Amino acid sequence: MESGWNRCVVALGSNLGDREDIAYQAAADIAATEGFHLVAASSLHETQALGLDGPNPEAPRYLNQVLLVDSAWSAQKTLEHLLAIETLHGRSRDGVTYADRTLDLDLITYGSDILATADLTLPHPRAHERRFVLEPWVEIDPEAEIPGHGRVSQLLAALPVETP
Repeated sequence: MESGWNRCVVALGSNLGDREDIAYQAAADIAATEGFHLVAASSLHETQALGLDGPNPEAPRYLNQVLLVDSAWSAQKTLEHLLAIETLHGRSRDGVTYADRTLDLDLITYGSDILATADLTLPHPRAHERRFVLEPWVEIDPEAEIPGHGRVSQLLAALPVETP
């Protein structure tokens, strides 16, 4: 483990299987992971799925949630733990963008780090324009900010109402 703890924001989404049970089990798995401390969990928000061209009413709807997690791991190792939890819940990564999934865990922020590697970009590159991330996030952390983008509450207020 790394030294010190870093506050992370994790976005959780599920649109296949028993979505509610998967969300609760995934949060429990995060809480049970050595080096993670689950600080807060938003309520579950049902949202329309996205496709390459925007909202996709043909796809199963998502349940979304945002978790505040303190991590003793590096950003990369934190992501690896999250991906392992996805795999436990039947997630397969086949390279298809916007595919339906049992579980999606996105590392949105890691402290105030700004990072771009081959497999991790922080903050998440589209979080500031996703209502399904911002709405549950501001519910549990009204003063939150996305490094380089500003306050979550202001970003949410600026989104058009129809934005998923």
